[in-house]
Amino acid sequence: MELLLRLFEAVFPVFFVIGIGYYLGKKNPKIDTDFITNFSANIGSPGLIFFSITSTGVTFKIFSLYFGYFFIAVLAFSIVGLLFLFFLKKDVIEELPPFILPNTGNMGLPICLFAYGTKGFGVASAIAAIIMLLHFTVGIFLAKKKFDINLIFKTPAFYAILFSISFLFFEINPPVFLINLTMLLSYATIFLVLMSLGIALTRLKIFDFKNAIISSFSRVILGPIIGFFIIKFFNLNGYAAGSLLIQCAMPSAVLTYLVGSMYSKKKVVDNIASMIVVSTIMSFFTIPIVVFFALKYFN
Repeated sequence: MELLLRLFEAVFPVFFVIGIGYYLGKKNPKIDTDFITNFSANIGSPGLIFFSITSTGVTFKIFSLYFGYFFIAVLAFSIVGLLFLFFLKKDVIEELPPFILPNTGNMGLPICLFAYGTKGFGVASAIAAIIMLLHFTVGIFLAKKKFDINLIFKTPAFYAILFSISFLFFEINPPVFLINLTMLLSYATIFLVLMSLGIALTRLKIFDFKNAIISSFSRVILGPIIGFFIIKFFNLNGYAAGSLLIQCAMPSAVLTYLVGSMYSKKKVVDNIASMIVVSTIMSFFTIPIVVFFALKYFN
């Protein structure tokens, strides 16, 4: 019973806020979310990165290890995605992002926070950091089929990661005013972005339900299976292993649709939108199972 209560405490707040966004999106289809997008990209996410990395008790060693572990997971996601896209006869380059870039920021961070507290939040932030960097490098490269190294230097999150890691590496205690500021930005960002995810679900449409179901299977079912094999291979345990497993179970990130809509063909963007919607809906059923498993065996 205690385990079920912890599961409810970890999952319910996240799904409830998404529900608020979905309700607002249905009530007012013209609701403007540009502010949330701009705030999150330029102010909120950098603040969230700094707070989660420097004030949650995570060491430089733990951060770098789990940054690396999830990079291995992304490589495995890529192989799975390429196989699925090949057999579905889809574009194996432009449609790969939703397979390899899960929603580790919007959904993964708060669920890990509620499941494992600040330490889980810190490990989850290492994972979210790599996904954030990949969105603005590999994600754009795949969407436009052209790599531009300058893009990474235009991303505020890149500098936030470097700034935050320097505090860990040199074991510097950040000033209290900076912790307090980024804490406020972090929780505001989590709430706003979760709500915008709910709004997005009212706008994105399913254009190819059958293929979206098949593709989403690779994200929300095979994702945590890959995470579990990584945990076993490297003999990981405790809250860090549980956070890794939960992050591997996240659905496709909405940001893959936003990036795709700027650079990819309409047909590709429609397929990406379909996978985001279906994988997110499927995750409402699969994430509680994964979190239950994580809390039971990795605590």
